[in-house]
Amino acid sequence: MRIIDADVHLAPIREQGIDASIETTILKMDRAKVDQALVWLIPPYLRHIDDSNAYIYEATRKYPDRFLGFGWADPNLGVDKAIDSVKKCIYEYGFHGVKLNGAQNSYYIDNPEYAPVIEEIAKTKKALALHVGADAFEFTHPFRVRKIAKEYPEMKILVAHMGGVGHADLTDAMIEVAQECPNIMLIGSMVRTNAIWKAIEQLGADRVCYGSDTPFDIMHACVGKYKALIEDLPVDDQEKIMGGNLLRTLGF
Repeated sequence: MRIIDADVHLAPIREQGIDASIETTILKMDRAKVDQALVWLIPPYLRHIDDSNAYIYEATRKYPDRFLGFGWADPNLGVDKAIDSVKKCIYEYGFHGVKLNGAQNSYYIDNPEYAPVIEEIAKTKKALALHVGADAFEFTHPFRVRKIAKEYPEMKILVAHMGGVGHADLTDAMIEVAQECPNIMLIGSMVRTNAIWKAIEQLGADRVCYGSDTPFDIMHACVGKYKALIEDLPVDDQEKIMGGNLLRTLGF
């Protein structure tokens, strides 16, 4: 079975005391028997993302068969700057989409002032990724995702953590929104196992992607958890969850 991790962070320096370098991540992927990973930067404490986006590009150039590059934009740096980041990530780096993280970058993802950034991503015909978790539920609440998904029904939206990243999580609300919005794909990273299973049961095996949130979780342990969780599903459904759904969302 081909395994693709839909949530992996890289960083050119030790961020938050963690080694998330290209080579260290390749070693983790090899141990976990992960064939490819969707990679984006680690949210920096300093509001400077250009070097980190460039590092993601370096990773995709060095290991084109292992890394699927994904960009990052921060509207708090200015809407025009964020739009420039989108254009560079898509048209120069050839990334598969752009991520907006209202949690770590501290903004409401449906802020009307930042709508031009999402509009620019939609224009590229690439995917939008959103951090959606209980760690910053006001900034990234599922009802805000619903507004974006309804506004751009043709745009594919990857939802990292599917409302988890907290004990009193928002996974039920996120699953409900995903039921309404077929353009949403859930990434079950850093979220309770029973919530992942509930999403599979209620949405079907074609709406959930395996993800680990490496380096913030242990990749090979996450692979093992998913394999145990879905072992009784038909092989076709297992293959969708472990990589096929992500590839379809990215247009492969």
